[in-house]
Amino acid sequence: MKSERIHIRFFLPEDATEKLKLEMENRTLFEAYSMTRYPDFYTLAIQKELIEIYAEQKESDQAYSFGIFENETGILVGTISLVQVMRGPLQSAVVGYALDKKYNNKGYTTEALKLVVAYAFQKLALHRIEAGVMPGNDASIRVLEKAGFHKEGIAIKNVQINGEWQDHQMLAIINPRDL
Repeated sequence: MKSERIHIRFFLPEDATEKLKLEMENRTLFEAYSMTRYPDFYTLAIQKELIEIYAEQKESDQAYSFGIFENETGILVGTISLVQVMRGPLQSAVVGYALDKKYNNKGYTTEALKLVVAYAFQKLALHRIEAGVMPGNDASIRVLEKAGFHKEGIAIKNVQINGEWQDHQMLAIINPRDL
């Protein structure tokens, strides 16, 4: 799936080295907003294993993990995933993303999010996509709003980050076919 400046695609085994580099170079930034990662997360073996897990999750319709790649250079600049895919009466998923700090404020995350939302609604036929953002992360909230998400409220102390329970602003988007 492609936009003007970036494309997203499922991770391949050969992406492990580049994914490890992305994670290591952005460790401080990513860990400030994501669930606790253990030291062995930052090894090539674990990144290879994660990419295998991503493929298994896709096959079982549990989660869909993509790399965000710059069109011009082909460089991996971020990740975006649909996780906690729920079928039955919910038909929903949760979206999460992370972008290399060198590429912030260029609109790449918004473009990637729009591509993932289109995939979720058109290919997966989901009804709803949710996202949770720490209330002080205004840039991430803006990304979601630019992609059509609306604020729904604050989930109190719902995610543990660096050993502390954090509140999250909850946002969601509904498939337009269901409105």
